[in-house]
Amino acid sequence: MIRKIAKAEVRQRVHRRLRHKVAGTAVKPRLAVFRSTNHIYAQIIDDQKGDTVASASSVQAKNKNGGNVAGAKEIGKLIAARAQEKGIKQVVFDRGGYLFHGRVKALADAAREAGLEF
Repeated sequence: MIRKIAKAEVRQRVHRRLRHKVAGTAVKPRLAVFRSTNHIYAQIIDDQKGDTVASASSVQAKNKNGGNVAGAKEIGKLIAARAQEKGIKQVVFDRGGYLFHGRVKALADAAREAGLEF
């Protein structure tokens, strides 16, 4: 009997596998992305301390775009601005098990344009 695997479970497996390779330090923290149906979230995390240095989400940001590509671009710019306030210029990008296209790519490109290096 073949067991059907849910999409969310596949994403979790991919994310677990990626986390073995991607880790944030105090010098180069991790930019983690989470994407839901309606919103997109980004966090800058220092994995050595276990602290979230900065975060941004389409829920907190008063944008009307929510979780679409335009909203992801706004969140990318916002997380880059918050990171630079804390003195962070370089990060390691953690796509969270999602494919690097659409909203995830838009967030990453906007963060790069706003001054983050990864």
